[in-house]
Amino acid sequence: MTTVRLSATMEPVLTFNTEGPVVAADHYHIPPLERIDLDDVLGLVRGKKYFVLHAPRQTGKTSALLALRDLLNGGTAGEYRCVYANVEDGQATRENVAEGMRTVLAELALQASLTLGDDTLEELWPAVLERVGPAQALRHALLRWSMADPRPLVLLIDEIDALVGDTLLSVLRQLRTGYVDRPVRFPQSIVLCGVRDVRDYRIHSTAENRMVLGGSAFNIKAKSLRLGDFSQQEVRALLAQHTAATGQAFTEQAVDLILTQTAGQPWLVNALCREACFDDEAGRDRSRLITERAILEAQERLILARVTHLDNLADKLREERVRRVVEPLLTGAVETVCSEEDLAYVRDLGLLAPADGGPPRIANPVYAEVVPRHLSYAVQETLPQQTTWYVSADGALDVPGLLAAFQQFFREHSEHWVQRFERYHEAGPQLLLQAHLQRIVNGGGRIEREYALGRGRTDLLIVWPQDGAERRFVVECKVLRKDLKQTIAEGVEQTRGYMDRCGAESGHLILFDRAPDRTWADKFFRRPPSADGAPVTVWGM
Repeated sequence: MTTVRLSATMEPVLTFNTEGPVVAADHYHIPPLERIDLDDVLGLVRGKKYFVLHAPRQTGKTSALLALRDLLNGGTAGEYRCVYANVEDGQATRENVAEGMRTVLAELALQASLTLGDDTLEELWPAVLERVGPAQALRHALLRWSMADPRPLVLLIDEIDALVGDTLLSVLRQLRTGYVDRPVRFPQSIVLCGVRDVRDYRIHSTAENRMVLGGSAFNIKAKSLRLGDFSQQEVRALLAQHTAATGQAFTEQAVDLILTQTAGQPWLVNALCREACFDDEAGRDRSRLITERAILEAQERLILARVTHLDNLADKLREERVRRVVEPLLTGAVETVCSEEDLAYVRDLGLLAPADGGPPRIANPVYAEVVPRHLSYAVQETLPQQTTWYVSADGALDVPGLLAAFQQFFREHSEHWVQRFERYHEAGPQLLLQAHLQRIVNGGGRIEREYALGRGRTDLLIVWPQDGAERRFVVECKVLRKDLKQTIAEGVEQTRGYMDRCGAESGHLILFDRAPDRTWADKFFRRPPSADGAPVTVWGM
């Protein structure tokens, strides 16, 4: 038997980080404090302000807070005492305010001991909680702790929005009440960190039997800061660190694809690169370039593996306020009935791109791929069609045959199958078509999707490999909302425009007629391409 021994002095291998805060010795990274406006943050701390830092999950918030803690504690004059605490454990206590407050105080005390070697809070909080009760314990404990040392106290409270109901309300209100005693008898500055801005909290108080706005419970907030995605320069810098460490380079096409597919979302950037460079056996050969194909294959593996980040994001699609935003995007509806609060919530989750003056859209192409595939996965797995039915002996994909089969299937079974999309019945036809196509294309190709509110359509691009090249076919979906002739004319032009942009050899326009008073004889048709312009077949169903 051969024994393999690892040298105790072996240098650690740097990698792309996909779990937990950045560790400089282990991870390629952008220095966390370079990703925030540090002058602004330090100005708020010096100005004795309470403020919010928020961003979607796995964006880098915790890494930024830990770096800020170390910076504040590392001042040459010992100007501040700064403690970081993650209060997510308090979520398990739900609305048991006494247990929730016990959890929050215990975590603050533990971190004070570990970070500062300060056991003051550990020694005083149990007696304070017993004496004054949970409704005042946090305020009293922070007051006594602040007075025990002349240096200003700064608290960084992470995962604040994990707390629930009356527990969250009690924490916010006690911080608000103590605010007037800062900086001598209360923390000089407090940063609340979570997925959402505190103003967007809708907190149900069981004790008061009403909904309380977070902005009302914490109306001392001076500012809300949002941690953004990586810039193009930061993505390139991250990839360059891997090349410098290993000698393995990315082609320019691969870099462009990473930028496009992730839109700079930090977890996605790291996950795609880690999958392509470390988890893929071929990618571990440092003599090989990381190509565009390697990134596409890495993306597909991440989606199929339903990794935690993507699965957690997709799970949010079950929420009604998320559906009100996402379903109109899937159908390309001209307008939506969702509220401003719905849009803010879905943006804070990271599913929507930040507001830029245009219509709402999914944050990046990877999420745009995950959303319909998650919603249609169960249906896709139970559809009867098989890939081999539509692939010829020479490896060509029979797209007209595939769509003809779907058209007949839709006529016979749509009423039953569309209902399988849970709350997404309006988008059911588009999702059913995508499930049908995905099941077939999984045999060797891929589908690229474009959809957003106000487009009036959903664009699908089938990319199919054959004889060492890629064949491209456009499928555009529209819901018939006005005159048939006008809709076809507009749809054909839109399809041709998308074909030209994608370099597709043929296009197919699918018209879904949802009018209940029209017969299938009226809805069901196929019109071959006209002689003028790029070939577009029109399918009515």
